[in-house]
Amino acid sequence: MITGKTKVVGVIGDPVEHSLSPVMHNAAFEYYGLDYVYVPFHVKKENLKDAIKGSKALNIKGLNVTIPHKRNVIKYLDWIDDAAKLIGAINTIKFEDDGIKGFNTDGKGAVMALKEVTEIKNKKILILGAGGAARAVAFQLALEGAKNICILNRTVEKAEELAKDINKKTGVKTNSGSLELIEKEIKDTDILIDATPVGMYPNVNQEPLVKAEMMHENLIVNDLVYNPIKTTLLKEAEKAGAKTISGVEMLVYQGAEAFKIWTGMEAPIDVMRQSVLKELK
Repeated sequence: MITGKTKVVGVIGDPVEHSLSPVMHNAAFEYYGLDYVYVPFHVKKENLKDAIKGSKALNIKGLNVTIPHKRNVIKYLDWIDDAAKLIGAINTIKFEDDGIKGFNTDGKGAVMALKEVTEIKNKKILILGAGGAARAVAFQLALEGAKNICILNRTVEKAEELAKDINKKTGVKTNSGSLELIEKEIKDTDILIDATPVGMYPNVNQEPLVKAEMMHENLIVNDLVYNPIKTTLLKEAEKAGAKTISGVEMLVYQGAEAFKIWTGMEAPIDVMRQSVLKELK
């Protein structure tokens, strides 16, 4: 029941109809009996500044920020956390009396998902893609003590730029190149992360960038695509006997971090995960 006391949080993006965050967060609020509601707001680029000002004026407690606003929104905030400074993008806002605060929980979400199955410290990590998700995850992995990060991308310049940035800002050895180098680089890789949209709904039968015969059984394979739950890449990884992590995990853990920022409480991870899985099935 929504009343005058109900606290409002939400997500802003363009488009926003596909977002699973409302389902996930409302399930968490319901589980704890919290008087909160999570709403999607469709905000176009030209209305971003007004949306942030309006949210504060309407006493909205917090927002998730998705494509295309993650970078542009920073100029309307009063403070951003260290991870967001390094990444140059935010995905979570908290409206407080002393200002509007920005956080990036994307990288943290990916790392928490990985930590369920492996340590990050001293590992060699291969990341495919060099967009926003790849950037958030790569910086967080560097902060967590990865030994070596390799970024391969279709547009080599983007991979080079990201690798240089990580090297400079964190000191972690980061190299880059084209997707042709996958077979060479994967041989001694501990963790493979696909941060490209390959295999994402509706292109569920798209050929994956890495086939089973390129993988080894000690590899951990994490696809950041969460729809479908089991992508063509994860199916190949299973064939190779590698450990797999679905993109659902990063989605859930980044959401759990946002939940904690807004409420000060630990999120009910299982409840959030089940609500997402139910929606995807």
